[in-house]
Amino acid sequence: MTDIKELYQEIILEHSRCPRNFKEMDRPTNCANGHNAMCGDKLRVCLKLDEKEIIKDISFKGAGCAICIASASLMTEAVLGKSLNEAKKIFDHFHSMVTSDCNFECLNLTEQKLAALSGVKKYPLRVKCATLAWHTLILAFQNKQKSSIDDDHKPGCSC
Repeated sequence: MTDIKELYQEIILEHSRCPRNFKEMDRPTNCANGHNAMCGDKLRVCLKLDEKEIIKDISFKGAGCAICIASASLMTEAVLGKSLNEAKKIFDHFHSMVTSDCNFECLNLTEQKLAALSGVKKYPLRVKCATLAWHTLILAFQNKQKSSIDDDHKPGCSC
């Protein structure tokens, strides 16, 4: 049986090498930029919201460490099709998981892949890497710009 830590590591590596929803979005309704100065991570999160503020499409672009890119990729899968309130609730559970003694069971989510990032709480500087995309998502809902981003930097993906 595969050790749970190995499984989580595989999920992080897979999502950092071949991130989901890593693309330019055509005509987004909302966008925001995020920057983690401690690690150098920079992301742009874009959304297409319908009239009920349901996420119909989500994408991100930018450059960052493996934790940042994996977290952004997992986030896009977790919140697609969700409302603002549902996405905020997922963020709150995720944030608790990576900052407190809460383990992945406290997430109470259908998207259990997010538990792969639970280990970052042991490394406080990595928490910012794991939460950057999520904070940027909240800014995107508010359609606020946090900082500029250099779109020429892309994580390598040979998928």
